[in-house]
Amino acid sequence: MKIAIITDQHFGCRKNSELFHDYFLKFYNDIFFPTIEEEGIKTIIDMGDTFDSRKGIDFAALAWSKDNYYDRLAKMGCEVHTIVGNHTAYYKNTNDINAVDLLLREYDNVKVYSDPTEIKVDNLDVLLVPWICKENKDETFDKIKKSQSKVCMGHLELNGFRVNQQITMDHGIDGDVFNKFERVFSGHYHTKSDNGNIFYLGNPYEIYWTDIEDVRGFNIFDTETLEHIPVINPYRMFYRIYYNDNDHQTFDTRPYKDKIVKVVVRKKTSTKKFEKFIDKLYASNVAELKVVENFDFAGWFDKEDSTAFESEDTMSILNKYIDESDISLDKSVVKKMLDEVYREACEMI
Repeated sequence: MKIAIITDQHFGCRKNSELFHDYFLKFYNDIFFPTIEEEGIKTIIDMGDTFDSRKGIDFAALAWSKDNYYDRLAKMGCEVHTIVGNHTAYYKNTNDINAVDLLLREYDNVKVYSDPTEIKVDNLDVLLVPWICKENKDETFDKIKKSQSKVCMGHLELNGFRVNQQITMDHGIDGDVFNKFERVFSGHYHTKSDNGNIFYLGNPYEIYWTDIEDVRGFNIFDTETLEHIPVINPYRMFYRIYYNDNDHQTFDTRPYKDKIVKVVVRKKTSTKKFEKFIDKLYASNVAELKVVENFDFAGWFDKEDSTAFESEDTMSILNKYIDESDISLDKSVVKKMLDEVYREACEMI
């Protein structure tokens, strides 16, 4: 039997951005729903962070989620197993009050798990592990110890795995706790990473600049072979263009419609030609356009670093600065704090 695994959908992200929801919808319309229909999939496992904000949701975002996702799954006769992630738990020390339970009670086909629970999918026993917090920590580790399931699926914060393209988590729970399982799948980190037994499957689409050119999508899981097959989302939101005196007349700007674009200037001999190039990008209806042209950053990086530096996003620059600094604090903790601040700042835009 084949089922679908999806995680970290973050409905309502970026302050319920219509731009991002339209981008999400293209993935669901063109990739997700056609694939599960073609494969005859009737079971979906959602590994957490279905909604973006633990404190509340915009009514328009909720309506969008129901109209474009949950109503469609209900009509298709799909059963959805949803675990609570850190973004859907209202409090940080308990999962009892959570968005997926409160917002989706009208759907008989949606089952929500706020505590570690063993379920049977086809003939396979699966242990579902929601976000591990102070209240459920002891119960969770006891369930893991006693579980006879071959497979575990959760929303886990394990060390040694990539948080994104720039950061590898060096604190959190030791993955050895899950060695007893033949396969472990997790959400929480948005980029793909694995150690051969534990698989972070990544979220379906780009949400931040740190996601640029990183593989996104969802997975089809075979309950008999325990193998998972990635289904790649080909659509992107973020693009980086390197300007080297490009001829604006021959440059195709159509792929950048409704996208967030950064132009990195490497060579500009004519200001007039450059302005025509930028004007053509604007005329193609880019959603957001930034130009990076000045690389004098008070000696943070030497000239040899400038080529790499010009293409990096904000978090890459900050993380590099932390790595090269002499601060006495735990650098991984500082990076995590800055990542959280960066994401909150993005929500303010």
